[in-house]
Amino acid sequence: MKTFTPKPADLSHDWYVVDATDMVLGRLAAQVAILLRGKNKPTFAPHADSGNHVIVINASKVALTGNKDSKVLYTHSGRPGGLRRDSYGELMQHNPERIITTAVKGMLPKNKLARVQMTRLHVYAGEDHKHQSQKPTEFKIARVSQQAK
Repeated sequence: MKTFTPKPADLSHDWYVVDATDMVLGRLAAQVAILLRGKNKPTFAPHADSGNHVIVINASKVALTGNKDSKVLYTHSGRPGGLRRDSYGELMQHNPERIITTAVKGMLPKNKLARVQMTRLHVYAGEDHKHQSQKPTEFKIARVSQQAK
């Protein structure tokens, strides 16, 4: 059996909306990473860009389990003394989009294709998004027993 290689005509980038309300962060990020890579399609190939656009709404209502409120997320500006540390508790109030973006980025492969696929992730803190004209379909994530509820 030969390896399937999708042609450029086979590649389509569908639009999905995922509601993050009361979803555990890791479970949500894993499902979004699968959609971004296009692993839900029968024409998936790891070297081809068959990923989808994913819109995550209600990022401020995502559930953090365990001690993640006190967990720290580091960034560095590249300048001397430019190390910045923000706890997840602070980020949930000021920039909840960054928590989901960082979690999804960690679940993608570390290569050029993943950087292109990350541009198709659109995260919003509230319910409103500006992509209604693309007619995104709602993607339901099956809930496995969660403690956050």
